Amino acid sequence: MKLSRMALLASVTLICSCSILPKPEPFEIYRLPSAQSASASHATPQRWSLRLTKFQSSEALNSPNIAVIPQGDVFSHYKGSRWSDPAPVLLRNRLLDGFQRDGRVALLSTDDSLFHGDLELGGNLQAFQTEYQGTSASVVVRLDALLVRGYDQRILASRRFEVRQPLNDVQVPAVVAGFGQANDQLTTQVVNWAVEQGQRLAPPPRP
Repeated sequence: MKLSRMALLASVTLICSCSILPKPEPFEIYRLPSAQSASASHATPQRWSLRLTKFQSSEALNSPNIAVIPQGDVFSHYKGSRWSDPAPVLLRNRLLDGFQRDGRVALLSTDDSLFHGDLELGGNLQAFQTEYQGTSASVVVRLDALLVRGYDQRILASRRFEVRQPLNDVQVPAVVAGFGQANDQLTTQVVNWAVEQGQRLAPPPRP
């Protein structure tokens, strides 16, 4: 009986403790808006393969938080809202979709698989956030892209890309739409650059 009373008391204590724990804050999960439809290029398809890797980034960007710099150098995020994946993954997947829509490079893979490519596209994601300047705000996406030879990881080409998309509305749905527009522009620039570089630098196909 004594043991049963102790067990009952412990159960009641545990239930009471659980009831006063703070409830997790609800939040909305956003995906990066779908790219605008674009017709495939009619240029000659490339015979080399391309592997897209997840971009390096700071801890502030390598998370599902939707980052914002409200003033100065202070990093923050929109409360109650998250991305479906960390920013480096979102951008890698958007670029993969961009190459597929473009059609010139058909042999594509990512670092989620064990496949190798003749060339690899990687680099550092320096910015993926909303920035305020006074009362105006813009989505800023900045990527230091690297094109690397697959078999020995030698860097063949590099370039910095930056897109600033002004925002007329700073509510979260409008901000997310701005991220979609900025990434559409960045994707077009990166795809064209990578294809041009690959035409010059990719290893010749094996007989």
